Amino acid sequence: MFVSNMRRRLLVAAVTMMASFGIATVSVAQNKPPLKIGFGMGLTGGMAANGKAALVSMEIWREEINKKGGLLGRQVEFVYYDDQSNPSLVPGIYTKLLDVDKVDLIISGYGTNLIAPAMPIAMQRNLLFMTLFGTNVNAKFNYPGYFQMMPNGKEPAVGLAGGFFDAAMTAKKKPTTVAIVGGDNEFAAMTIEGARVVAKKYNLKVVYDKTYPPNTTDYTPILRAVQATNPDIVFFASYPNETPGVIRAAREIGLKTEVFGGTMIGLGFAAVKKQLGPLLNGVVGYELYAAEKTVNFPGIDAFLKIYQSRAEKEGVDPLGYYLPPYAYAEMEILGNAITTVGSLDQKKLIDYIRATTHKTVVGDVKFASNGEWEVGRPMYVQYRGVKGNEIDQFRKAGPSAIISPKELKSGELITPYQEASK
Repeated sequence: MFVSNMRRRLLVAAVTMMASFGIATVSVAQNKPPLKIGFGMGLTGGMAANGKAALVSMEIWREEINKKGGLLGRQVEFVYYDDQSNPSLVPGIYTKLLDVDKVDLIISGYGTNLIAPAMPIAMQRNLLFMTLFGTNVNAKFNYPGYFQMMPNGKEPAVGLAGGFFDAAMTAKKKPTTVAIVGGDNEFAAMTIEGARVVAKKYNLKVVYDKTYPPNTTDYTPILRAVQATNPDIVFFASYPNETPGVIRAAREIGLKTEVFGGTMIGLGFAAVKKQLGPLLNGVVGYELYAAEKTVNFPGIDAFLKIYQSRAEKEGVDPLGYYLPPYAYAEMEILGNAITTVGSLDQKKLIDYIRATTHKTVVGDVKFASNGEWEVGRPMYVQYRGVKGNEIDQFRKAGPSAIISPKELKSGELITPYQEASK
């Protein structure tokens, strides 16, 4: 009995000490000024749907890290402004963040067009610049402090298109010709250039290669012109506001080809899945997550469970398969770097992030010398068996069979497109 009582007293004392330590830790964090991370984010305008979802994901990380006492004994605070999806506003936002708000670190908003305008500011001040979903932005700047969260490899434009062509070339009838089409914007321009490089690698004859104006709403004439060239592969580089119209037009004209798809941004969004429903069948699309058993990154399920529990209330994408895991992973890398380095020294943080293989909810991430992922794994799926317009069907394996890359593959490409679209 004495021993039992002693153990109980020791246990109570230990718990009391731990509780006191915890209170002290939080107290220290509360007494120190917050660690400010600043950024612009598209919360209105064309990029808003993803911008808001990214912000929710980043807030999940911030809440978790602050519950643990913050970083360097300081609570983490976000300072952000709506860039309105307008690149012209970005330089002013980042100048204010640094000169007026006095943030400790900056990260980017979402997307190529919103990252590029902030690059000169980060470079002039030798700042670490973690970025979210930019395509080959650093090719123009060659800045060593740039790190990009998107799994397209160290040659992102080629890597992004390459995954599509790797899958397309497994068609039963070996493709020999390709039509390449995209919008007149920076993202499409880089992606199309990558497609040309990969087409050449596979000895494909390019029979159609054109862009369309940003205000295009009727894609039927474009698809008819493409059909007239009778390509084996039709590759589209489209933005979210364009992708549904492109797919509807393909169905409307009864597009006949072996493989139809491409870097069609938007297919990863629940709203687009719901909008298109069975029209998705047969399309080969770019995704960043699919509920297939081959995708089992540690922590991804737990993150998505938290995200999805908040999504409806926050009014963001209810699935969170596209941007959210990568926005969270970006913060994981930044937080771990600060903790490990033990300071906010920008050069030390840059050196650490570059030298380390990072464990994240989107798998292991190692950055190449240009800040892109050392090893890319752009994911392409072929939609099949989609019935109705309910998005819950995408929470299970099946409707988004992964056909590239090999390490995540969960199905084989079905061709021709018209057969696969049934």
